[in-house]
Amino acid sequence: MGKNRLEAFSDGVIAIIITIMVLEMKVPHGDGLDTLLPVVPVFMCYVLSFVYVGIYWNNHHHMLHLCNRVTGGILWANLHFLFWLSLFPFVTGWMGENHFQSVPSALYGGVLLAAAIAYWILQQAIIRAQGPASALRAALGRDWKGKISPVLYFFAILLSLVRPWMAMVLYVAVALLWLVPDRRIERSMPAEAE
Repeated sequence: MGKNRLEAFSDGVIAIIITIMVLEMKVPHGDGLDTLLPVVPVFMCYVLSFVYVGIYWNNHHHMLHLCNRVTGGILWANLHFLFWLSLFPFVTGWMGENHFQSVPSALYGGVLLAAAIAYWILQQAIIRAQGPASALRAALGRDWKGKISPVLYFFAILLSLVRPWMAMVLYVAVALLWLVPDRRIERSMPAEAE
């Protein structure tokens, strides 16, 4: 099976996730700037989640350029990854509506952690399907960002139970870590694939 259907399906799901997240922001009643204050936490959560979804979409796109064939295992691993991404609108809205309280912040971190693990599983499925000389394995190298992110999510989840604002700092820090473009895969892609 070729990878075009997988890419198209994933792109569609991710576009829907972003759309649902923005629809969760309710329009305030009133025309003054003060009416926007209650939606600031929801908007901040939306921005953070939009950045995360964008990072995953970008990295997923690049990763699939190094995938030369799609197996059943890759399809299921991709669905598993998309499942966790599909929970972003719920946890984003809940955390924003509750102004970054402990339990919603912990659940947000839990979904971030699960998405990171699911993305790693997808990477491993692609590497397994391509064999020992996998272009993706070579491009990832030591993958220090991929290894440290779940650890930071785990600590953020624990922190959210006592100091939710510290958890938010870690969630933002991991997003900033990944926001810096990762050139490992881009350098490994053939010129025509870019």
